[in-house]
Amino acid sequence: MEDRKTIFSYIGQLFATYGIIVVIFMIFSVTIGDGAKEHSSLFEIGKQGLTLATLFQLLILAFIITVAQILFLTDKLIKNMNLIARNVCFFGCIVVAMIVFAVCFDWFPVTEVKAWIGFGVSFVICTALSIIISKLEENAENKKMEQALAKLQSDK
Repeated sequence: MEDRKTIFSYIGQLFATYGIIVVIFMIFSVTIGDGAKEHSSLFEIGKQGLTLATLFQLLILAFIITVAQILFLTDKLIKNMNLIARNVCFFGCIVVAMIVFAVCFDWFPVTEVKAWIGFGVSFVICTALSIIISKLEENAENKKMEQALAKLQSDK
């Protein structure tokens, strides 16, 4: 059962997504920043950190992800779409947004095959982690609901 969400719930979701993205890019900046600064606007200051432009781009990306979650992964707007189609649309929307960002903001050299392979591998890894975390969260919530139901039935 989904709680009634307010605008503040969505803002919290946006900034939780943004925080995770920024932490991931901080790790990338420390580990590959100096080597990537010649090839990517995301790491133009290397290990020193992330620029305001990069942080703003990541905030816009987090906003797109949050809107895609609301659109495709809840019943708010689309009520009659199966789960597989919803997930394909959700991840497809994010891939398209990231490709547009890569091209528009010079995230990596778009003419280099290795760069696209790196993008694909990192996207698959992050997507897999996201799915695993979501599944663990869902299992924990299901277990909590089962325990509440068992308690309710035992109280009768």
